Amino acid sequence: MNAISAYLTTLVFVAQKRLDKASKGATAVEYGLLVALIAAVIITAVTLFGTKLSALFTGVAGHINAPA
Repeated sequence: MNAISAYLTTLVFVAQKRLDKASKGATAVEYGLLVALIAAVIITAVTLFGTKLSALFTGVAGHINAPA
């Protein structure tokens, strides 16, 4: 999770460095859309992975608690 946070922070930092006064409006919108898309992909991946991981742990717990 720290790597993702560092990547997004770096992305925002680079975006701010590249913005100049002449094209600030259009570039800011483009970078904002890019950051929003990356955030949506990360949220979707975490949600899907979390659901599968929860199912895996539930299955393991069921096998551990099953009578022998």
